[in-house]
Amino acid sequence: MTTKLPRTSVDPADRHDAFPEAPCGTAVLLLAGSSGRVEAQRADLLARHGARVRAIRWFGGTGQRPAPHEVPIEIFVDQLDLLRRDADRVAIFGTSFGAEAALVTASLHPVDATVAVAPSSVVWSGIVDGNWSSHWSLRGTPLPSVGFDPSWSPTTEPPEYRSLYESSLARDPDLTRAAEIRVEGITGPVILVAGGDDRVWPSDRFAAEIQRRRSLHARETTLVTHPEAGHRITLPGETAVHGGVTMGRGGTPSADAALGADAWTAIARALDLRE
Repeated sequence: MTTKLPRTSVDPADRHDAFPEAPCGTAVLLLAGSSGRVEAQRADLLARHGARVRAIRWFGGTGQRPAPHEVPIEIFVDQLDLLRRDADRVAIFGTSFGAEAALVTASLHPVDATVAVAPSSVVWSGIVDGNWSSHWSLRGTPLPSVGFDPSWSPTTEPPEYRSLYESSLARDPDLTRAAEIRVEGITGPVILVAGGDDRVWPSDRFAAEIQRRRSLHARETTLVTHPEAGHRITLPGETAVHGGVTMGRGGTPSADAALGADAWTAIARALDLRE
């Protein structure tokens, strides 16, 4: 007989725990984007610099939602609370949809630092079995989200989706405002990393908007950009990640690595990593 996992738990098969030899006192919850992967390589990198890291799969795993569609924010809150038992500080670090999750979570639950790579400033919609709804839910209720422009079609091969997100933002300004992530409510420092050649979605535009709104509330925010980098970055000590959904992501290997190198300084400072 198998025991059904609580909705917000993470099965051991859907996580990777990395432990430092010389702890710096920071624990990190690490979230990938739409690939659904467990970011083991990045977790191990951060652990080599002193962080205790848990990388999780947050959709498509045991007992989880099958896609980024009404994923309970509680899954991230529960993991942060578990990590706080082991550390002086907790941080959340996400990329793309994972950055969206990180920012939403940090706006609702206290963390000591937030790292958002290729972020969004709003909550987006996802689909399961033909039904559209928010990427995220809280206490069982979907969060307000931006839907997609039904008139859009790709003009490149592989498809580049940046213009889809841009046109979708403009369809209903009131709904877009309602779907804004309340980034001004994030109390700890926020590190934003965005490539100027991101062709998946306009993360550079999103990051600038997040920085603008946080600056109005005197919130500590660092924005790291590179004009030729794309949607993915490569941190020092990482090998470039390939695969995932076929799409145009922009950037070049050298520009993505340059952005990663620039970002590393800010990330290491925010997480209090060891050299």
